[in-house]
Amino acid sequence: MEIKKRIAGKTYDGENILEYSLMNDSGCHVSILNLGGIITEICVPDKNNKIENVVLGYSNIEDYQQNPPFLGALVGRIAGRVSGAQFTIDDETYLLEKNNNSSNLHGGPKGFDKFIWDVKEIYQDNSIALEFNRLSPDKEMGFPGNLNVTVTYTFDNSNNLEINYFATTDKKTIITLTNHSYFNLSGNLKENILSHILKIDADKFGAVTDEVLPTGEFVNVEGTAFDFRNGKLVSQDIYSKEQQIKNGGGYDHPFFLNTSSDSPISLYDEKSGRILNVTTDQPAVVLYTANFLGTDLELQNNKKSCNYLGLCLETQYYPDAINKESFPTYILAPGDVYKAKTKFSFSTK
Repeated sequence: MEIKKRIAGKTYDGENILEYSLMNDSGCHVSILNLGGIITEICVPDKNNKIENVVLGYSNIEDYQQNPPFLGALVGRIAGRVSGAQFTIDDETYLLEKNNNSSNLHGGPKGFDKFIWDVKEIYQDNSIALEFNRLSPDKEMGFPGNLNVTVTYTFDNSNNLEINYFATTDKKTIITLTNHSYFNLSGNLKENILSHILKIDADKFGAVTDEVLPTGEFVNVEGTAFDFRNGKLVSQDIYSKEQQIKNGGGYDHPFFLNTSSDSPISLYDEKSGRILNVTTDQPAVVLYTANFLGTDLELQNNKKSCNYLGLCLETQYYPDAINKESFPTYILAPGDVYKAKTKFSFSTK
């Protein structure tokens, strides 16, 4: 196993954008930028042992500096939307930078994905890793507290990619971090994800408004387009006339995972034989089926973007929890450590 590094481009400020590749012994790799901890490639085999990329990425690395759909991004300080771009802790109200109608989305116009991070290479007995570190200063995008963040990406010879998140603060603040990779198991974007089979072990999902803001309502999936408990084609109900599908333009909703599940999330592409299993210690996953990806992005393998070309599985805490009485609120206090873990395991059948 080895870690390769190359200068992949320059930021607008003239800093080097470095791309690190975690290479395992079977010829598979995961590539990640020091810009925003962005995953640019996950290359794993299909059932015929053909190794191809299974995430969406730009053909030009420097395009990640804009990246309105957050391809591959490390998202923070808060994954998802903070309604009204404000929240209150201990009677003090914090006003955040808006970047999605009246909301703060994925940390704001300059969230974690827009910064160069310090990167440390780690070689272990059975895996290799990259440790990303950054200090997010007090009032960055409006959030309180100097936040020290460490995110570790670990890749092994069994094609498991594990992401561990840690953070500490010197002032009470809110945080939930995730990765915003768009998965497409067909390999090198040969097809869209409508023929993928998705399973999510969740009895309830979260309703959203027509601005895709969480309402705070827990909805039973039984008898709805949101029942993925037994696995089904993504296409099966994505064009449903249900109001919640209309509100999201497809799927753009949190699912609240059943805690008893050993493998709460799985994605399967029959043609390639690729399987992605996702495990996490977080209570929710936001499923986003790239409903508004559009056709303007120049992607790898000379592909143009289109809607439903990938899907995101954003493991995280309850969305907009600080502003929703029905959701448990998580506040990180000085002396405490924020921890979260998600593992993406790739295999075939």
